[in-house]
Amino acid sequence: MYVRTVDFARYSSIKIGQRVDVLVLEHGDTIPRNRYLIGGANNILISPAPPPLMMLGKDFNYIKREGDMLEIGAATPTGRMVSYAKKHRIGGFEFCAKLPGTLGGMLAMNAGVKSYEVFNILASVNIEGEWIDASAITHGYRFADLPGIAFAARFYIDTAFDETLLRELLALRQNQPSEPSAGSFFKNPPGDYAGRLIEAVGLKGAQIGGMAWSDVHANFLVNKGGGTFDDAFLLIKEAKARVRRTFGISLEEEVKIL
Repeated sequence: MYVRTVDFARYSSIKIGQRVDVLVLEHGDTIPRNRYLIGGANNILISPAPPPLMMLGKDFNYIKREGDMLEIGAATPTGRMVSYAKKHRIGGFEFCAKLPGTLGGMLAMNAGVKSYEVFNILASVNIEGEWIDASAITHGYRFADLPGIAFAARFYIDTAFDETLLRELLALRQNQPSEPSAGSFFKNPPGDYAGRLIEAVGLKGAQIGGMAWSDVHANFLVNKGGGTFDDAFLLIKEAKARVRRTFGISLEEEVKIL
């Protein structure tokens, strides 16, 4: 266990934040209960006063095959997972090429693309040393009720890597902005799309300071340069208020605001 100073203005995908001391956990460390676990900071927005933070260290960044199962540490980057699956012709991980971050973050929010979600291929999760069957964990759209900190996960190996599917999923990136962002900001409400609602209330391309709702995809809050937490928060607040006032829909954040 040690402390790492993280500059979130560089480390986070949305490029907002300040330098924060983050506790790094390795195997055998006692887990503090007063800290919030972060991964690759691809789905978070750091406030000027975040809670105490922690992250998993290099001990949790690994991939190993055991029979018909693939075990992956929770700190493993999604890019490494896809590269391994492609090299060893293991199917099911093609959709991860669309998703930044680490496996731990994917598990915590049941991350996915379209109909492809991590729980679709998940066998079990190691929660603080205990393996729990995936079917015993309550989960749904961009949601998983993990009963603790995920150390690792095991996946079924039963299909071949699909190059065609990989190309199709990577092509979806053409509909996403290139500026720094935290990905899709709001969850899609049932039967609708957050991006459509934000655009319908006139906020597509709207900008405050260095932050804006993207003019490429309205559900992406992008940093056009020098964006701050206050800029972002004002845009988030306005989007939620307009959509609620116009459509009676309460948008729910997919991005975690800390």
